[in-house]
Amino acid sequence: MTYSYLSHLYCPKCQETYKASEPQHLCTCGSPLLVSYDLDKLKEVWSPEHLKERTPDLWRYHELLPLQDPTYKTSLGEGMSPLIPLPTLQTDMNIRKLHMKDEGIIPTGSFKARGAAVGVSKAKELGVKELAMPTNGNAGAAWSLYASRASMESTIVMPVDAPKITRNECALSGANLFLVDGLISDAGKIVAEAVEKSGLYDVSTLKEPYRIEGKKTMGLEIAEQLGWNVPDVILYPTGGGVGLIGIHKALKELQELGWISKDRMPRLVAVQSKGCAPIVEAWQQGQRESSFWKNSETIAFGINVPKAIGDFLVLDALYDTHGCAVAVSDYELLEEQKGIAQKEGAFVCPEGAAAFAAARKLRAENWITAEDEVVVLNTGAGIKYPDTVHIEIPVLQPGDSLQTKKTIR
Repeated sequence: MTYSYLSHLYCPKCQETYKASEPQHLCTCGSPLLVSYDLDKLKEVWSPEHLKERTPDLWRYHELLPLQDPTYKTSLGEGMSPLIPLPTLQTDMNIRKLHMKDEGIIPTGSFKARGAAVGVSKAKELGVKELAMPTNGNAGAAWSLYASRASMESTIVMPVDAPKITRNECALSGANLFLVDGLISDAGKIVAEAVEKSGLYDVSTLKEPYRIEGKKTMGLEIAEQLGWNVPDVILYPTGGGVGLIGIHKALKELQELGWISKDRMPRLVAVQSKGCAPIVEAWQQGQRESSFWKNSETIAFGINVPKAIGDFLVLDALYDTHGCAVAVSDYELLEEQKGIAQKEGAFVCPEGAAAFAAARKLRAENWITAEDEVVVLNTGAGIKYPDTVHIEIPVLQPGDSLQTKKTIR
């Protein structure tokens, strides 16, 4: 059986097609490229039965991934993160079923490992020797570590305020790491100039077509974990928005294969911070593209993206699924992060906490109803963001007696 049913690349804006056998980046019109598969052929030979004996990682879906020669597969065991029921929180929010897709437990501590695994594997198959990217932290950590596993060089540029742990991951991987006193958009300009001058392989968000294919496996897994059904709502913390675009793409492909019903598609929700909400602003105005968000600032560093190159694809996914975009404050997400830890024992990242805060907000507005089944993406481990938690801890002297006090009120 064919390992991958990859067909070609295409531009979602002008419909121009490109060969997948050569390194490709943006379309000549400036749009990101998407991957197309021969779904008609695939549906004749592939069914959910084929997955039963496969390893529990994202490569179980290799027919629907772009790597054509498995000898180039670069893996650390990523994928098949748990879909965790949250009974206490769902009662607290008055939602029939609430699940957390927990990406904090996969390699490198975030969902970025999915895009890196597939993106690096395909880059290796295409003969790439060195990649370059700007990052808010987690993506750089993932891509630099996976590049190291693939014996590939990497150049990473991140804002000086990015989480120190992700900086350390990049440094330990042997990456050429640089900090910029600015935002990810500033890092992006520096990388773009370096790519033009030195011919590095640009793996900036959506500037190569394969990261999205790794991210889409979150959607494939959610459908499989729910018995080839889909929930009513999926909430996703949105910066570059690759995961949301990928989940939408995955579910569309599963519909074409006949694995899930064509009559049901989850309402997709893009969650942003009030300090950086270009997608929310565009959605509220009924726009197809967003405007650059000036002076962006949020504690949820992974969604601090003032202008996403794939913003039109994010908005298309929201409109297509009758979804919405919602912004929450840093205070709301920090309160939610604390509440989730105390109610469910889960230490989620600030971006994941934002998505839960958005679910609470949408339930209060009855956009999410009491009868809905809801999946929230926690995109990383809370322990990667130690600076988001500020606590005062009692200090005892030898011989002191304990007084029962909670550390955080």
